[in-house]
Amino acid sequence: MTSTSVRVALRVRPLNNKETLQNCNECLTIIPDAPQILIGTDKSFTFDYVFPSDTEQEEVFQDCVSPLIDKFVEGYNVTILAYGQTGSGKTYSMGTALDGSNISPENQGIVPRAISKLFAVLNKRKEKNPTFDFEVYVSFLELYNEDLIDLLNPPCRENNKKGKSDLMIREDVNSQIYWAGIKEVQVSDPVELLGQLQKGSLCRTVASTDMNMVSSRSHAIFSVILKQTRVENLEENKENDAPPPETSTTSKRKSKQKSLTSKITSKFHFVDLAGSERLKRTNAVGDRAKEGIAING
Repeated sequence: MTSTSVRVALRVRPLNNKETLQNCNECLTIIPDAPQILIGTDKSFTFDYVFPSDTEQEEVFQDCVSPLIDKFVEGYNVTILAYGQTGSGKTYSMGTALDGSNISPENQGIVPRAISKLFAVLNKRKEKNPTFDFEVYVSFLELYNEDLIDLLNPPCRENNKKGKSDLMIREDVNSQIYWAGIKEVQVSDPVELLGQLQKGSLCRTVASTDMNMVSSRSHAIFSVILKQTRVENLEENKENDAPPPETSTTSKRKSKQKSLTSKITSKFHFVDLAGSERLKRTNAVGDRAKEGIAING
């Protein structure tokens, strides 16, 4: 599994209060010292990482996400995708909850921790190399009932209702998929960036079902766009053909300074998928039922 660029981690959440009151029992057995779980007595599954129900947020971040921040700064595109049943703890793990500003530091999810490390790494690089410069932008996209909505651009939702959406998914000449018309907001520090995350999260579509009091009814893609400018000095040395007699024992060189400017753009996508669900368990009706069908589709 380590030879592929795709890694899969399984996180088991603890029983919630409702499940405890119903005398529910955990159905998974984690194999010690191996990234493997056992369902029942005969079904085993192996992953790249397995986190038991008592795993802290910091451990998940350090094992799965921290190395990806280094790759992101090096210029690689990165995506973290949270998938699972409704109420399984995806939004908690990602750290994209509506009340993110009220969460204690030890309970912060992947996104806030990743952003803090990102700016720490970038600022450290700038201290070491004054010619290094960077710009950070964010975008927040919601896919709700197969409609694209820009969560950082409130008029977008109203335009969607009128059937006048400016957001489109396109393919460029290199067969790369991208979306056009989305708003990208420039940010200068972690506080400003997380403020945009909270602003967009407040606009997400959520509702209550029998399985989750605050169920996300849409898929969300929070993207961080990093643009780096690096200037490298290249020194070209030329030896004099005929050095003066008084310096004949020393080779004189003329130095001609040249610089090489490189620009790198990379993107980090944090994807929080709406939880898969069964209508007979959520007891959803009307619009909630239609949302569930769109989510599972």
